[in-house]
Amino acid sequence: MVKGVLVTGASGLLGRQVQRQFHLDGWKAVGTGLNRISPPEVIKLDILDKNEIDRVLDEVKPEVVVHCAANRFPDKCDADPEAAKKINVESSRALAEATTTRGIFLIYISTDYVFPGVRGQAPYKTDAATDPPNIYGQTKLDGEKAVLGVAAQKPDVKNKVVVLRVPVLYGSCDEPKESAVNILMSQLWAAQNLKEGDPKIKVDDYALRFPTNTSDVGRVCRDISKLYTDTSSSGKDLPSVLQFSSEDQMTKWEIVKTYAEIMGLPLDNMEPFTPEENPQDGVKRPYDCHLDTSALREIGIDVSTVDFRTWWRREVHAFR
Repeated sequence: MVKGVLVTGASGLLGRQVQRQFHLDGWKAVGTGLNRISPPEVIKLDILDKNEIDRVLDEVKPEVVVHCAANRFPDKCDADPEAAKKINVESSRALAEATTTRGIFLIYISTDYVFPGVRGQAPYKTDAATDPPNIYGQTKLDGEKAVLGVAAQKPDVKNKVVVLRVPVLYGSCDEPKESAVNILMSQLWAAQNLKEGDPKIKVDDYALRFPTNTSDVGRVCRDISKLYTDTSSSGKDLPSVLQFSSEDQMTKWEIVKTYAEIMGLPLDNMEPFTPEENPQDGVKRPYDCHLDTSALREIGIDVSTVDFRTWWRREVHAFR
């Protein structure tokens, strides 16, 4: 019997690759979106509407839901905290209530920004103390608590809700601005068109990032789903919080240098800079939120990832 998965936010950077990985494995994979829809693969769902959530779940009848839909842009969350709370917390709680009631397994995609990211603390294990540095991280942490709280209120619900924390993501996308990593390639190209006397494009050479490919995250979501929905796992005490990350440690400036080497482009119009650790304005970003992936390894999930440089060489057809 073919299993079914519903992927919220399937028109976004992560969601489309999550849906694709399930589809490649033979699942009936249906995605949801609000504006960019293409039935029957991606259907419309206003994730803020509880009645709509119920309707879609009853129509699709999935065994698994992967909740990728979120406000994942720190600047937008800072500009409108209430809107961020509605989608990252309230809609996640409503979805967890709907899935647990129906016996559907839910993966809630969270972020490394639930941790403070101060120098010397990373890598963070799943049970490390959380202390988000900004509103985005706080709403995602509150979303974690919401979905896990729903499961905790239902003693008969076992292994039905999992939080999966991931770092900054990159991968195939419609628009580079969908990813804080992909957009750096666009900045490299923009720098080639600057005229003499124009200010150079400044790129952060301070914060450590661990860019992780969306296809790898999709594969891990699929493997988690297989394990947690297997009848042989029903009596096991499986972890409710998991973390996945690549080990490709780079600052944004190092990412840009990698792009420049791959593309054979000069960096004359770009320069590294070190921002203040505690900015007076703007959104505070952590220094190092590297995620420990041992909890995944302990339950037998493959945590290997595609090499960053190799993936980008293939993506841009750099055969030099």
